[in-house]
Amino acid sequence: MTAALTDEQLVAAFHDGDKTACEQILSRYKNRVLSIARRFFLSGGDTEDLVQEGMCGLYSAIVGFSGQTGFSAYANACIKNRILDAVKRSSNSKNLAMNGFLSFDDGEEAISDNASPEEQIIDREAGREMMERIKGALSELEYRAITMYIEGATMNEISAALGKTYKQTDNAIARAKNKLRTVLNK
Repeated sequence: MTAALTDEQLVAAFHDGDKTACEQILSRYKNRVLSIARRFFLSGGDTEDLVQEGMCGLYSAIVGFSGQTGFSAYANACIKNRILDAVKRSSNSKNLAMNGFLSFDDGEEAISDNASPEEQIIDREAGREMMERIKGALSELEYRAITMYIEGATMNEISAALGKTYKQTDNAIARAKNKLRTVLNK
């Protein structure tokens, strides 16, 4: 029955005391949390740490949702903000550009929505420079595999898109992660 309810209806049911409604929403949004978490780098941590932070953000969204906006947009903001807070807490000057939410597509995303225009320009340039270093360090296969992984694709989807076996794809992603750690620590 709860599967046919909208997110907003499930949140209302949870607020009325239905614990299974909360479990249903957490289940619905699990892949979205994973997709968001994969886009960030946590110094000294891994994606699972960020997934846990994202799930906490999702739970906060469920508890704090008041119905003034759509739940999906509200939940996305809560998830991303919780993950960003975790990344900021772990940041240091060596990996700030990557921790600063660098897009793997073009390096255009600003480090902070609250930064001045000058800071945003400087941050974008630092992002472009970091992307050049990353692209230079990774092979074409590694770059394509890690980009798809960060965007939330499953290993099977990445393998199919690249025409590689699961093991080859897994190895490419592992090599890319190791090379990225080296690049970010320079």
